[in-house]
Amino acid sequence: MTEGRLLRWLRPWVFPALLVGAFEWYARRAAALGSDALAPPSAAAKAFVGAAMDGSLWQATGFTLGTAALGLLLGAVLGIALGLVLGLSRRAAQLGAVSIEVLRPVPSVALIPLAMLGFGFGVRMEVAIVAFATFWPLLVLVQSAVQQIEPRLLEVSRVLGLSARERAFKIVLPAIVPRLFVALRLGVAVALVVAVTVEIAANPHGMGYAMMIAQQSFDPALMLAWLGWIGVVGFAVNAGMVRLQAWVARRMGVQP
Repeated sequence: MTEGRLLRWLRPWVFPALLVGAFEWYARRAAALGSDALAPPSAAAKAFVGAAMDGSLWQATGFTLGTAALGLLLGAVLGIALGLVLGLSRRAAQLGAVSIEVLRPVPSVALIPLAMLGFGFGVRMEVAIVAFATFWPLLVLVQSAVQQIEPRLLEVSRVLGLSARERAFKIVLPAIVPRLFVALRLGVAVALVVAVTVEIAANPHGMGYAMMIAQQSFDPALMLAWLGWIGVVGFAVNAGMVRLQAWVARRMGVQP
């Protein structure tokens, strides 16, 4: 790696490194003054290693990612399918407008009591709430993307006598690939945030619950370790989505 490429690679990490250094100094200063509410990043790193060695890190991470993925899958399938219908049919969009605008603003966490009654604690409850949270942004973005397709493409599909299914898979989906992946990246972020939030509020599993237990145990180092790890997981998932978007776009001959 040349010096120029190394500098370009390191440049985005300068500001985060400065933030970590500043927080390390502040936490150590607070500890010297008698405060035990904060832990320096160095202590969080040791706590992170301990959680990784005893396996609790991987177990909680697997649960959160699994439920977030299942909820996102369910929300994405329903949101994309309905978004295609509403985007292609003006009449369907008009009929569904009021229902969508009434239900879409409902906070997903407000469904926790209802989901607990219906599904109890565990995977099904969390998946249902994540699916609800991811359904709406995918629906709205896919509908908007379909409505902005070049009208002549749809006219050609009608002239060729394509069925609704063929029109969706051969014309519409390839045309909205870039915007569809923007919607999916947003859905991934929402799924992870909602999954962790549900675990903090109600579900005794996953990374959110582990962070809450660390807080209740007065272990700020472990709590900070979980917080940093959740950020790393989110960063890695988003980076994976970016790579997947580029790969799919190349396969379909579409510029990402």
